[in-house]
Amino acid sequence: MLYPPLGIHLGSLSFRRTMIKKYPTTEDVPFANTLLAPQYATDGSLRERLTELDAAVEYSTRLVEYAQGSEGVTASLEGPEGPATIRARYLVGADGGGSTVRRGAGIAFTGTTDDSDRMIVADVTVSGLPRDRWHVWPRTAGRFMSLCPLPDGTFQLMLKLRPGDPTDLDQSAIDRMVREFVRRTKTTVQAVHWSTVWRPNIRLAERYRSGRVFLAGDAAHVHPPTGGQGLNTGVQDAYNLGWKLGQVLAGARVELLDTYEAERHPVAAGVLGLSTKIYTDLKHRPIAVTERGDEERQLTLTYRGGPLALGEPAGSDRLAAGDRAPDAPFVTVEGSSGTLFDVLRGPQFTLVAIGPKATEAAQAQEWPAAGATLQRILLDASRSASFRRIYGIDTQARILVRPDGYIAYIAAGNWARTFPEHAQILLPHPDS
Repeated sequence: MLYPPLGIHLGSLSFRRTMIKKYPTTEDVPFANTLLAPQYATDGSLRERLTELDAAVEYSTRLVEYAQGSEGVTASLEGPEGPATIRARYLVGADGGGSTVRRGAGIAFTGTTDDSDRMIVADVTVSGLPRDRWHVWPRTAGRFMSLCPLPDGTFQLMLKLRPGDPTDLDQSAIDRMVREFVRRTKTTVQAVHWSTVWRPNIRLAERYRSGRVFLAGDAAHVHPPTGGQGLNTGVQDAYNLGWKLGQVLAGARVELLDTYEAERHPVAAGVLGLSTKIYTDLKHRPIAVTERGDEERQLTLTYRGGPLALGEPAGSDRLAAGDRAPDAPFVTVEGSSGTLFDVLRGPQFTLVAIGPKATEAAQAQEWPAAGATLQRILLDASRSASFRRIYGIDTQARILVRPDGYIAYIAAGNWARTFPEHAQILLPHPDS
C-alpha cells in the first residue's frame, strides 16, 4: 500500500500533513512511489522465492564459530540435530547488528548506542481509530507516539519512553500508555501481536570484508528507522555482493570482490547520516521533519567514479557507467515491443544495442559459458525514440547492464576497446 497521510494530533486539534510526496509514473520510473509493507510480508516473499530456488531457511540453527584458510571457511553450527560443520569458499554475515560473523572477523563497528533512549515498537490491533492516516501525537522533550495502519488491518505502534518509564510490553500496559496519548475512551489496544524495545544503534562497519568473509545488511550498518531505508539498503548490499560472488566462483578475478565494499560502503554511510539527522531532528522538531523528499526513494544512487566505472566516454548526455539503469520502452529489430525493466529481471547481464552497427556488433559478441549469462536486446532506433531520449542516445550505442541493474558501460562506437576492458574484471576467464 502507498504511505497514508499523517494525522497530527495536538491536544484537541488534529490536522493532516503529507509525509511522502506522491510522484507521477513516467516511462523511465514506472514504480514512482514508496510502498508501505510490514516486515513479515517481505520476509514471506523472500522465503517463497527461496523455496522456488529449491532452498530453505534452517531455523533454530546458529553459527558458533568459524575459521578461514587459504582455500575456504570452516563454520561450526549448532542446530536441532546437534553440532554440524560446513566448509565453503566464502562466508557472508547477514546476521544483524549483533553479528557473530563480524565479531569473529575482528571488524570494528564504529558508532554509538544510546541505552537511555528507548522506544516501544509493536504490531497491535486497535479499536476506535480511523485507518485513513498515520496518527502522530508529538509531545515536549522529544516524547511522541505514532500508530501507522498496516495492510493486514493492524497498526504499528512506535512510542517513545521517558528515562524512568518501565519497559512493560504486556497488553494492559501498552493499552494504558496508548490511552495517555490518545485520550479517547473508545480507543483501546485489543491485542499485541509482536513487540520489542528499540534503542537507537547508529553504527557502521569499518570494512565489509576480511579475507573470505563479508558483511551485508545490518551486520554492516545499523541506523534509526527514520527514512525507511534500512531494508532497501541491505537488499541492495546482498544483490551487489551476490552477483560478484557468483562470477568469482565461476572463474572471474577475485579482485571483483573488492568492488563490493568500494561501492556499498559509501551508500551506507550516506543512509546512516540521513536517517540519523531525521531522528535527531525528530526529538526537537517532531512536526517539521515529517516530510520526506526524493532522497529517501534511493532512485538516484550511483556508483559513478567507483572501481567498475572504468572511465570510458559515457556516450550519453544523461547517463554514465555506475548509474542505475532506468526503465524505457523499446521496439526490437524483429518488431517486438517491451520495456527494459521487463527484460532486466533475473541474474543475467543484459547487452542493449541500438542502431545497425551496434546491433551487428552485439550479435557477434562472444561470451563465456561460465558465470552469469548474457541476453542481447537489439533495438530498432527508428521505433525506439523514448528509449533514445531517456538514455540520451542520438544514433548508435551499446549498453551493458549488470545483474544488479546498474550500467556497466555505455559506448557509442568504441566497442572493440570497451568490452575487453570490462571483461577483464567482470567475466570468468578460460584459464581460471
